[in-house]
Amino acid sequence: MTDHQLPVLWTFRRCPYAMRTRLAIKHSGLSVYLREIVLKDKPAEFIQDSEKATVPVLKLPSGKVLEESLEIMRWALKQNDPHDWLQVLDAEPEYSEAFLAELDGPFKDALDRYKYASRYDLNEDEVLRHRARGSASLKCINERLDEHPFLSGHSQGFLDIASLPFVRQFRIANPTWFDSQDWTSLHAWLKQFLESKQFAIVMQKLTPWHLQQGKGILF
Repeated sequence: MTDHQLPVLWTFRRCPYAMRTRLAIKHSGLSVYLREIVLKDKPAEFIQDSEKATVPVLKLPSGKVLEESLEIMRWALKQNDPHDWLQVLDAEPEYSEAFLAELDGPFKDALDRYKYASRYDLNEDEVLRHRARGSASLKCINERLDEHPFLSGHSQGFLDIASLPFVRQFRIANPTWFDSQDWTSLHAWLKQFLESKQFAIVMQKLTPWHLQQGKGILF
């Protein structure tokens, strides 16, 4: 595939949805053009590609647009999956489906209201209630990691990559409190990820895209 035929990924460095798509694409070995956006100043070209105007968005050379992060992850890994990240979805389909539904549903809702309390105009009791709701999910993750080195089993896989960026955000809201919790396996799992080369690669800072940059940054 020549450069002008590569997909374009609209992204935002700190967005956990965008982060997990970059992790999956990098793991797959596929090449895309990254277009970093500024959320307060979204390019018209981005909105033209996706009316929902939230990252990530992947535009394929055919013109087809993928607008959901899990869909983009699956798209990349179905083309090339050198370490069988998708394996857990086939081996434990019911667990995987329930885990991802909890992660992108109740856990993400709790995370948003805990981390961005002022945005939702929440009082302290409400914030603590949402933290407790998110913590219940994290406790389940820790229990799973007590039994397996990774959420996906014996090696890192789809469930780990789908969730690590969100667990990272939950910690950022209050690192001291987070680190004091009795989640030994979860702490080790997150620490390994944060210190990894794969994390460093996908978190490199990019200049926000503008039309003069052409296709974007080759990734």
